[in-house]
Amino acid sequence: MRISLRGCDELIPETDWLKKLARAEATGTPLRIKLGLDPTAPDIHIGHTVVLNKMRQLQDLGHTVIFLIGDFTSTIGDPSGRNSTRPPLTREQIEFNAQTYYKQASLVLDPARTEIRYNSEWCDALGARGMIQLAARYTVARMMERDDFKKRFESNTPISVHEFLYPLMQGYDSVALKSDLELGGTDQKFNLLVGRALQAEYGQEPQCVLTMPLLEGLDGVEKMSKSKGNYVGITEPANDMFAKILSISDTLMWRWYTLLSFRSEDEIAALKREVEGGRNPKDAKVMLAKEITTRFHSAAAAEAAHEDFQRRAAGGVPDEIPECTLAGAPLGIAALLKQAGLVPSSSEAMRLVEQNGVRVDGGVVSDKGLKLAAGTYVVQVGKRKFARVTLGA
Repeated sequence: MRISLRGCDELIPETDWLKKLARAEATGTPLRIKLGLDPTAPDIHIGHTVVLNKMRQLQDLGHTVIFLIGDFTSTIGDPSGRNSTRPPLTREQIEFNAQTYYKQASLVLDPARTEIRYNSEWCDALGARGMIQLAARYTVARMMERDDFKKRFESNTPISVHEFLYPLMQGYDSVALKSDLELGGTDQKFNLLVGRALQAEYGQEPQCVLTMPLLEGLDGVEKMSKSKGNYVGITEPANDMFAKILSISDTLMWRWYTLLSFRSEDEIAALKREVEGGRNPKDAKVMLAKEITTRFHSAAAAEAAHEDFQRRAAGGVPDEIPECTLAGAPLGIAALLKQAGLVPSSSEAMRLVEQNGVRVDGGVVSDKGLKLAAGTYVVQVGKRKFARVTLGA
């Protein structure tokens, strides 16, 4: 129970989960723990691994984990948190994205002990008659209790009928898999509870629901998202991964420790006491960066990334520098310098580039036409002006 609750937002209901755990221990039968992800993008970032980490912790306790790829539900589009209808993906997009999903998830889960399923297995087989029978097991009133549907209805924003099918189909996944526990982000709570209700309708013991917080991105404000450019991809180069993790604030670092680290809670608490007692917080941040970079690359790659970062830092970058978030990637170097407040005008930016007075991540910028992609950069103008710029799309 202690491992189940670490970092979680809610466990519903805790009493039922305790009963399931006790039964599993008494009978020696592992519990079935489900996580479903729709392949809406080809890559996974470390924000996605918050739930995967919890899956791995429960997997290490001996339970059966089911990694469900929502190839069918992706054709509907998850309306969670949306103020408009989400455009459904094409079959080609889904198949392309699904190819990399499990490969990347296997960097966290133990592939030898993970059950891989696709919900098209049972959803396609339902057919029109089965879909109608399923829809008859849930009311419109209960569906309209969902916060985003309720807000859209009250503001006269269209809700398509097919959007009601998404939580029903996700809930039916739990029926098909006979899951004991379903995991998801806090934005998935309604969908996960539909699974409990449908299992009861089908005469099954309802699953428990465990929701995990949505991880804040590099800016420490918005949830981690590729579209916001505040993410750390699990397949990006080790040096970039390491540097991005070191760029987070000291406050955000402890939340990342809780949700991303495999260190025990006692270890993290002891480390936090050391920092509060005067130890440099950067030491703790380096430890976190090494742990995460090692997980997705190797210990050698993490050490090399640390050395690379130290070489860059030797250029005189202060420990505390202004931070800003910009949009519009890819963004030209002149526009970036002006919007970040490092120069008064684009012409001044061009002049400084010509004089080799601009550095990005320690490297001198010589190309006045340089455009920077989404990401986080340490930008230096002259000897004393610095900014950590997070650039989004």
